[in-house]
Amino acid sequence: MNRRPPPDAPVRVIINGLHAKSGGGVTYLRNLLPHLAADKRLELHLFLHREQYKLFGEAPDGIRLHLLEFRQGFLRLLFWEQCALPLLAAEMGAEVTFSPANYGPLLAPAPVILLRNSLAVVQREYRLKKRLYWVGLAAATAASLLFARRAIAVSDYARRTLNFGLTKLFANKIEVIHHGVNEDFRVASANHDREPATLLAVSDIYVQKNLHTLIKALGQLRQEGGTLRLVVAGHTVDREYHQQLTDLIAEFHLGDSVEFLGGVSPERLAELYRQCTVFVFPSTVETFGNPLVEAMASAAPIACSRSAAMPEIVGDAAEYFEPLDIADMARAIRHLVENPGRRDELAQLGQARAAKYSWATTARHTAQVLFRAARGDSGACAP
Repeated sequence: MNRRPPPDAPVRVIINGLHAKSGGGVTYLRNLLPHLAADKRLELHLFLHREQYKLFGEAPDGIRLHLLEFRQGFLRLLFWEQCALPLLAAEMGAEVTFSPANYGPLLAPAPVILLRNSLAVVQREYRLKKRLYWVGLAAATAASLLFARRAIAVSDYARRTLNFGLTKLFANKIEVIHHGVNEDFRVASANHDREPATLLAVSDIYVQKNLHTLIKALGQLRQEGGTLRLVVAGHTVDREYHQQLTDLIAEFHLGDSVEFLGGVSPERLAELYRQCTVFVFPSTVETFGNPLVEAMASAAPIACSRSAAMPEIVGDAAEYFEPLDIADMARAIRHLVENPGRRDELAQLGQARAAKYSWATTARHTAQVLFRAARGDSGACAP
């Protein structure tokens, strides 16, 4: 039975959270949903797999949580997303289906997707199985973008690179909305004690995160006589790549200089940002880079890859390097470690730039996109 709400009722939105399992996808929903729920013009229904409950817990007030139970696996997920979810949406009288991922159910009511995964990863991936995954993701992204009523890009870089060269066709469909930053990462002052000679990297373990080049750069710096140590916070998602990193650490005799913490709590992560000498972001491909904004808010001096969306997000608040150039990465790190004045300058620039990013603002603009999708409007959203 279709239970479409009356005209003056809140807009009924299904949030398809089935793809939020780690990294930026989890960060996005955890931070966006409480702010989105504050908009009483929206009636929000969050759909997750039961196994995801341990990541999110109870939904924020104002959001109804629906836990799906089915055996894990790509094909089963595909069936539930493309077949079962549209039927559930129709049964509930949903007006919009928001999938915060590159792809979502094609036949659900008024699909809205989030362009957040860069397809350029396929250029960095050397394993056939992984390359096929990214080719498949590209096909799913293209199909979802064609069927979507609206799409949100997390950066201008994402908008430019994920439209498949059809800029004019999708010009009025894709809206750029930056992520925000959790207020717990903000510090009142850039002046606080930091651990000496400590580098921090924050990312789940994937090949595109370019941690192998960072380890080689650290090896070069240690050979020059430095005493730097590297701390990496993030889940080991790609175990094969993690093993390659472990082998590389042994090759450069860095066993006492590199520590993998795995996933850490937001509270522990905030401490790490505030304690490190330099935050290093070596990634080759990112559409946004949540850790960059968290580091800026924490007044951490940043050495950053000059690639993809990074300059758009960080602006002048980083010492840049070429991500595949070991010597250039080592140079940027060395420059910051040896120059406290430059670190202080970047810390202050980062704090000022982080003030531009807010999850409340992200939620407000996202709500506008959902309203327009429900009405079937075309054209760009008003700021």
